Amino acid sequence: MGRWRKYIIGICTIAVVGLIGAACFFFWPHGLPDVQASKAQPTGAELVARGEYLTVAADCAACHTTKDGKPFAGGLAFKLPFGTIYSPNITPDKTNGIGDWSDAEFVRAMRSGVGRHGEDLYPAFPYTSYALLSTDDILAVRAYLTTLAAVSEPAPENALAFPFNQRPLMRGWKLLFMPRAPFKSDPDKDKTWNDGAYLVEALAHCGECHTPRGLMFQRKQGLALSGGDVDGWKAWNITSDKEYGLGDWSDEQIADMLSAGHAKDRGVAAGPMREAIDLSLSKLPKSDIDAIVAYLRTVPAVTGEPDHKAIRRKEDELTAGSTEASADTQPGKQIYAGACASCHGWNGEGQFNPRAAILGGHALSDPTASNVVRVVLQGSSDHEAAPGKTMPSFAKIYSDEDVASLANYVVEHFSGRKGTVTADQVSQAR
Repeated sequence: MGRWRKYIIGICTIAVVGLIGAACFFFWPHGLPDVQASKAQPTGAELVARGEYLTVAADCAACHTTKDGKPFAGGLAFKLPFGTIYSPNITPDKTNGIGDWSDAEFVRAMRSGVGRHGEDLYPAFPYTSYALLSTDDILAVRAYLTTLAAVSEPAPENALAFPFNQRPLMRGWKLLFMPRAPFKSDPDKDKTWNDGAYLVEALAHCGECHTPRGLMFQRKQGLALSGGDVDGWKAWNITSDKEYGLGDWSDEQIADMLSAGHAKDRGVAAGPMREAIDLSLSKLPKSDIDAIVAYLRTVPAVTGEPDHKAIRRKEDELTAGSTEASADTQPGKQIYAGACASCHGWNGEGQFNPRAAILGGHALSDPTASNVVRVVLQGSSDHEAAPGKTMPSFAKIYSDEDVASLANYVVEHFSGRKGTVTADQVSQAR
């Protein structure tokens, strides 16, 4: 009996110690980092200019500005399987923005995902990438944000289901998936490559969209940059794989896609990628684009599902009468003839504008046609195009059945694959 008593006491002691340890881990207040700019950090107007460049490269406006909303005032909804998260106001307003934040609090948020009041932030904010940023660059971003017009608008409260609304649980997530140190240059690589690595992995946070997610919403590092999903849009494989990624693209094609949103024989960007190009990548200097290209060339190749390989019919097969539409895509062919061919052409090379050249894009050979459906429903922005030369939304013109038939016809016509879109899927995408 005495031996069992010792066992029970021992187990209880371990349990109590474990509970105390867990309580400390999940609820002990976060400390503030010791923040100090390096001697190389510029000051004054030069610092603000550096911060503006970094803010654009990080595409902060895309997530912190709603459609027709005030710049950087937050409120953009991120709809996730377990609820909705809203981006915060990052203008210098002292009540609803970051006007009263200290430098240390701002650095902690960017690098550790911790809010001003010690609350753990959700990784819809890409701090797993921003953790790689240098302290100087984070402080430069803050310096620029303080020059913006203050907007006194609070962001809506997050609406998350239990247990995802329990922020302390994010500490366990961070322990598993957060980087441990800022980016370090590879001494065996040249400056161009290192600049590209910093842009792709940290500042432009490409992996947040182009890397698939696991069950815990973590990026699957073994599949880095092999393609992901963003609000129903597919972000394609950008590894060096020659069949599924960018391995057989020329440097010029990659650079054109990044800076202009379209490339000869590679189609056009749309959806979140189009927005990233419009608001960020198109505004970067050529040296940055060249650096990104240089780095992407060395990203380990990752293959994908057979249906994710971009294919297309031969040029002489891409005419109005070359592809016999099946019974379920015949209505789609008629819609394409009346609403699409005048801009895109039957061969997909674009009639009047290179931005209408869709031939060669991954989206046209994807049987799920998820991106095609969303382009038809939402249209495609292009801040550089003249009025009347952007892709309009057809959501109010065509029914779910019409859009499904059109999307399936587009896949069938340009790639020879059979599209699998249903009217129900179109309805869900609206």
